[in-house]
Amino acid sequence: MLKLSLLAAAGLARTRPLFASLASVRPEDVLEPGAALKAGRWAMVIDVRKCLAATDCPDDCARACRSEHNVPEIGDTRHEVKWLWREPGEHLFPGELDQFRGGELSRRRLPALCNHCANPPCTRVCPTGATFSRPDGIVVMDPHRCIGCRFCMAACPYGSRSFNWEDPRPHLKAVNPDYPTRTKGVVEKCTFCDERLAKGRPPACVEACKYKAMSFGDLKDAKSPVAALLRDNYSIRRKPELGTQPAVYYVI
Repeated sequence: MLKLSLLAAAGLARTRPLFASLASVRPEDVLEPGAALKAGRWAMVIDVRKCLAATDCPDDCARACRSEHNVPEIGDTRHEVKWLWREPGEHLFPGELDQFRGGELSRRRLPALCNHCANPPCTRVCPTGATFSRPDGIVVMDPHRCIGCRFCMAACPYGSRSFNWEDPRPHLKAVNPDYPTRTKGVVEKCTFCDERLAKGRPPACVEACKYKAMSFGDLKDAKSPVAALLRDNYSIRRKPELGTQPAVYYVI
């Protein structure tokens, strides 16, 4: 018994270095050359003007996200799981939007998702390395490493993470066999569709939005669509005063 305990302790001592090495793996290290979309710093730009103009929007972006990633639709709001959802502007940007368009932005429901921060507090508090930042800026969530402590949820100032209080699989209307389902007791969130980027495809929400209100690209590439949008338009980010440096921008 003592020998097993010593071996277990030794294994735990090596856990963090192992996770640290896994976190440093780049998509191009495990994929065929040219197979993946690559960027120095991935970012998303949401054109709120187009969202407001789309009065008949069927919420295709959120539907595509749920379908692509097997996100359950749980009726009980206490247990709901959110990757991409809508919130009133006043909740996303407290006290910031009243000066724009006569307060209309505060009342309208705007898209929200994980901000994939350059300085994410969630990754610093995770004890198992289940969530970590890739070199291209995507904050990844690995449910296989998650122990359900919810430290990351407490650290996230944006409410972008959800905990599976119950088995999510009975709440799936259909299952996408190309993406793993999760289990009770783990945290999940938006991943900027890293699995689609690995196949050379843009995020599902960007592809699904028929109003082209969502753009995705390399923030470090001056010729990318997101760089052009941010250069030519006024944009804001959620709670920039916290120093997390979100990678999701809202053009207003």
